[in-house]
Amino acid sequence: MATINDNYLKLKAGYLFPEIARRVNAFAEAHLEAQIIKLGIGDVTEPLPEACRKAMIEAVAEMGDRSTFKGYGPEQGYGWLREKIATEDFQARGCDVDASEIFISDGSKCDTGNILDIFGKNNKIAVTDPVYPVYVDTNVMAGHTGHVNDKGEYEGLVYLPITAENNFTAEIPSQKVDLIYLCFPNNPTGATATKEYLKNWVDYAKANDAIILFDAAYEAFITDASLPHSIYEIEGARECAIEFRSFSKNAGFTGTRCALTVVPKSLKAKAADGSDVELWKLWNRRQSTKFNGVSYIVQRGAEAVYSEEGKAQVKALVGFYLENAQIICSQLQAAGLQVYGGVNAPYVWVQTPAGLSSWDFFDKLLQTCNVVGTPGSGFGAAGEGYFRISAFNSRENVEEAMKRITEKFKV
Repeated sequence: MATINDNYLKLKAGYLFPEIARRVNAFAEAHLEAQIIKLGIGDVTEPLPEACRKAMIEAVAEMGDRSTFKGYGPEQGYGWLREKIATEDFQARGCDVDASEIFISDGSKCDTGNILDIFGKNNKIAVTDPVYPVYVDTNVMAGHTGHVNDKGEYEGLVYLPITAENNFTAEIPSQKVDLIYLCFPNNPTGATATKEYLKNWVDYAKANDAIILFDAAYEAFITDASLPHSIYEIEGARECAIEFRSFSKNAGFTGTRCALTVVPKSLKAKAADGSDVELWKLWNRRQSTKFNGVSYIVQRGAEAVYSEEGKAQVKALVGFYLENAQIICSQLQAAGLQVYGGVNAPYVWVQTPAGLSSWDFFDKLLQTCNVVGTPGSGFGAAGEGYFRISAFNSRENVEEAMKRITEKFKV
């Protein structure tokens, strides 16, 4: 009989978001009259920018003509898109990133998990707590951890608590680690990182021959000019960091799928024999073997993000969600709730009232307000007592949800 990957059996009962969906579906079936507003997962609601739609329509037309038809594209992504990204997203901010170091993919969620393919099984891995669950679960699946304990922590991982006391920014570990997951603006807390803070991490990584896996999926929401958008704005980061970005939240590509990963050619790690190996070559080999590239149509849509029309439309789209976040923050604060984030990020991190647990608050919010959010404990033990609310929804739904919540939970 065939055997399974037993590491999957270590995973907790259910991935956070499917468990949320299960509870919401059960409630909806039992209360058909309920008008449920979902502010849980970070899925966008507003239409794709017009510039992107037009570019995709033109690309579809090209696919209908033999002379302009496209079959398999380059696994790394078309050069014209990678050049735009390198110029507009990195070089314009003083980052030394070349188009050849950019890999187009179908999602930063996918890449943050798939990147483990090129790393060994004996690395000491550090994650923040709370944390985006994908970072932890993919390491469990890959066999990099032991079993989970009563607190929900996996043996073998180094957990770095992020709390209100440290402004939801993890302290540099006292021990040596090899792989470090950082996410800024942070999911789920909405916290941001200064250049000085990131410089401390880069210095630590270089001193310990560690690699930073930097998730910048929400960088477009940074409005504070003093804050970095990329880890490569920090001197020395090319020797110790891989960066992940996405078109999902800035340009609404959650259902269209397009993202990118930057692997500098100067970035190296050790082979079993002690020799230095370029990680770019390994990631390129991995992608060439396991990935056939993002569709031509989608990449043309992503390219349009960098047109003058596209830039203006994306800016308006991001601004819309940030206004939603401001409404959420102000309304919850007026109700007496303690909130964090929501300024340079699309997520608001709320302290649960009256000592309620994260899941108890989830259930109460669902049952009394018909509003869905995300329990903080689903992001890790340190997330207990908190709750994430997403700004990704229509203005009408956000305002209605806040009206319901403030009426029920005013303290």
